Amino acid sequence: NMVTGKTCTMYCVEREILDEQRLEELSRRLDSSQTHTLFSHRLKNSLRCSIPKLKRTVVGFLPVLYWLPHYSVWDYGMPDLISGISVGIMHLPQGMAYALLASLPPVFGLYSSFYPALVYFFFGSSRHISIGTFTILSIMVGSVTERLAPDENFLIVNKTSGIEEVDITARDLYRVQVAAATTVLGGSIQVILGLMQFGFVGTYLSEPLVRAYTSAAAAHAVLAQLKTIFGVSPARFSGPLSMVYVSATITHFMTYEISVVGKIPSGIQPPTMPNASIFPEVVVDAFALAIVGYAISVSLGKTFALKHGYKIDSSQELVALGLSNAVGGFFQCYSVCASMSRSLIQETTGGRTQMAGIASSVIVLVTMMKLGSLFQELPKAVLAAIVFVNLKGMFKQYTDIVTLWRRNKIDLVVWLVTWVSTLLLNLDMGLAASISFAMLTVIFRTQSPRYSVLGHLPGTELYLDLESHREVREVPGITIFRSSATIYFANAELYLEALKEKSGLDITKMITYKRRQEAKQRKRDRRAARRAKRQAKRQLGERGRDFIQDEESGWKNRENSTVFIMPETPNNSWVYLKGTDPETTTLGSMSDLQDGDITTLGCSSEDTLSRDLERISLGSLGKWTWDIHSIILDLSTANFIDTVALKTLRNIFHDFGEIDVDIYIAGCQAPVVEQLEQGGFFSDITKERLFTTVHDAVLYCINLRGDGTLPNYDIKVVGFTVLTCPHNYME
Repeated sequence: NMVTGKTCTMYCVEREILDEQRLEELSRRLDSSQTHTLFSHRLKNSLRCSIPKLKRTVVGFLPVLYWLPHYSVWDYGMPDLISGISVGIMHLPQGMAYALLASLPPVFGLYSSFYPALVYFFFGSSRHISIGTFTILSIMVGSVTERLAPDENFLIVNKTSGIEEVDITARDLYRVQVAAATTVLGGSIQVILGLMQFGFVGTYLSEPLVRAYTSAAAAHAVLAQLKTIFGVSPARFSGPLSMVYVSATITHFMTYEISVVGKIPSGIQPPTMPNASIFPEVVVDAFALAIVGYAISVSLGKTFALKHGYKIDSSQELVALGLSNAVGGFFQCYSVCASMSRSLIQETTGGRTQMAGIASSVIVLVTMMKLGSLFQELPKAVLAAIVFVNLKGMFKQYTDIVTLWRRNKIDLVVWLVTWVSTLLLNLDMGLAASISFAMLTVIFRTQSPRYSVLGHLPGTELYLDLESHREVREVPGITIFRSSATIYFANAELYLEALKEKSGLDITKMITYKRRQEAKQRKRDRRAARRAKRQAKRQLGERGRDFIQDEESGWKNRENSTVFIMPETPNNSWVYLKGTDPETTTLGSMSDLQDGDITTLGCSSEDTLSRDLERISLGSLGKWTWDIHSIILDLSTANFIDTVALKTLRNIFHDFGEIDVDIYIAGCQAPVVEQLEQGGFFSDITKERLFTTVHDAVLYCINLRGDGTLPNYDIKVVGFTVLTCPHNYME
């Protein structure tokens, strides 16, 4: 290098220009017997049952078997114990307080804090989350219990006063059955989804959606606890706008009675079968509980796993949470998931494993067995205040509005729509509306992707957006077009319109103009044919007389040696007699006419031109001019092709071909190529138009129709081999 004084090495790469047809030829070289051997080997391995494989399967289903044999009491025992005691103490007030949100007696919150945590100890893969009652799920369960067991269904007449009052014992008993049935059904749904490896379902709940949903649910929780704090007994409402109807009547039902927790039964309850007749009425609610609970738990689990350097299995988490709920439902628990506040306490106080969960369960068990009576006179207003304090973090999520306004407007719209729909339509219908709207935003964004024309980055095989990168250069005569999203039925038409705009070729108008000019040309030709026919008839009449007079003297006196007749042929087309000797005279075709001959045209209405005419080209019409000879469609972003997109691509090939512009496809993934084959795309379009990379397609176009050079590259193409040497390496 004369500038820097350093020695530079020149790198030249010689390789084939790879199109899809060439790749198939190379792949067919693989010996079929070898392929069969590989397939048989994989099949045998999948069906073989070995001790290591069995061990991996069992450990995967019971993660406790992986870490418990290696558990160090000396290293982990004390941190887990301290963490477990701290979380257990939190379980007591939270469990009873959240049971009020579920419209259940407080003791059932303690049950829900005990049994599910024991089950998760065996099947869960996260080491730090705390399974138990949670605000959002408690509110969702409360909406179900109040809908199916409203107060007006349990009104009885007081024999002493003769006034109607609510039979609280019967009401609470049925609400417990409703909550248990919903929990068992939701847990079963989670287990089935987990066994089917549907752990990805939680990804459909985006972070803005979840945060807005929990913020709106916190508002429901606050309103639900106002009656407990202020001694208000308003009429209960459920369904859409229930929050508004409570708000409107809250000041008319002041009782100012101090309500306490009441009797807490000592001991644990035996398992009971859920009321299966309730299942059809709560299946939608159970599914919503299953998805929301899983999304919250797995997001917390992944956060702690990333922080502490281990992985969790999403599908196994779904199974573990499902078993925790399903088993807990038999012990009259309601739906549970990981708690944000308790999980943070478990992690920050030094918890290392789920042994902390066992320690916290022991605290809850001791309370249920011996210490329950200490909480019987506890005012419910205290529990409501605990709920308020635990909702503090959710109210801080309203700052998301400012953050999303600066970062992403669409996510902000998702947040606001989720918050409003959850607030007004209640938790179940609000969740469905929020997910539906979020899916619509995805469709909207894929329907309106970014379209760009790519240019070549000198000295490389890279092709980047011309508008975003100043250093790239446009390849002369070639337009490289790319969409940021896959092509499918919702954006196929927009893809075609963007291609017209970016290439500068309005193919629709150009072809329409061409068709009109061809029609005008045919009309002119038909008029000319009719005039020529009339003229030929007149000339034939005049020369017919001369022909009769000169018949005996032969043909030698004819000036141009040509006589025209109209034979009885199927298409009644005019031909002519050629020759000077009657014995050797032949019928001549129109293409053989000389300048001195008199032409006569056929009379068929379907004939277009009487002589061999080339098809009209737009260039000859003079209306448009362009310097593009090839268009390369970069489909590297496409992950599938539907029938509408396939038809659009076929039309692009055919329409641009009419104006002599070649179309090529580059960068297709293997599944897309398979879908093109299944759709019959290559029935009339050869695979030579399909290239592995954009660079291969560019080199092919340059070799076929360009000047044989690419800027900043020395290219030598021999057959299907290209030798490329960047100019900047040659100094």
